[in-house]
Amino acid sequence: MRVRIKQLAPFCILLLSPLMLTADWKSLETGLELGLFSIPAASGGKATRIHILRIDPGYFRLQLLNASAPGNGTLLSAKEWAKRHNLVAAINSSMYRTDYKTSVSYMRTRDHINNPYLSRDKSILAFTPRKKGIPDVRIIDRECDRFDSWKARYSSFVQSIRMISCKGRNVWTQQPQKWSTAAIGTDTSGRVLFIHSRMPNSTHDFIKYLLSLPVQIDRAMYAEGGAEAQLYIRSRKEEYEFTGIPEAYSSTLQFGSESLPIPNIVGVARK
Repeated sequence: MRVRIKQLAPFCILLLSPLMLTADWKSLETGLELGLFSIPAASGGKATRIHILRIDPGYFRLQLLNASAPGNGTLLSAKEWAKRHNLVAAINSSMYRTDYKTSVSYMRTRDHINNPYLSRDKSILAFTPRKKGIPDVRIIDRECDRFDSWKARYSSFVQSIRMISCKGRNVWTQQPQKWSTAAIGTDTSGRVLFIHSRMPNSTHDFIKYLLSLPVQIDRAMYAEGGAEAQLYIRSRKEEYEFTGIPEAYSSTLQFGSESLPIPNIVGVARK
């Protein structure tokens, strides 16, 4: 795990503590908190550590950036995207096609359409409201929500695979494959959760862990897995960078900390 921290001491207790019944958060600045939760291994293996960046939309706005958009044109790591566009944080938006630009499902902003195709995937992250009086950010679940009724209310959309449904359920079946994971969620208070774990797990187990945490998670969608899964944070005083590892290294974790270039990110900017 690649982590760069300018002030480490106040966070050490959280890093070394086991999973608690109450959540501990490190305040990075007003409206921005970082938590790390440790899930003990079942049979003597390594614990799963999950980093969650909790974002208050009252202080921050989300921003979708694409290599396919005019003026960009190149793939960057989450860190590079953040620094180039003066973002507080950045995470993978979703998986992408073999052209290394196009998201696998629907993705657009007010000014740019990366992919016009609405797939069968149930979750759609919606932000940049067009109207007042609606949430700044919403994960639309097509099992419970009619996308057509929400589409006119927002300008930015990222469609991806649902992890936690509108009914609070783990909707992934168990699979033998294990990988690092990046995900995006919301909690019951309307805050946005950027989620990352370097430790490879099946997605079913990873979701089970998320639901066990005291973070009031409401909905969640898959952002990326494997070596490309990354989360970068740069608050006013501290910097963190978390990266994934390829599936081939999942049994040993002996893989470097390279930040791989990715075409699409969801970023966080101060209002």
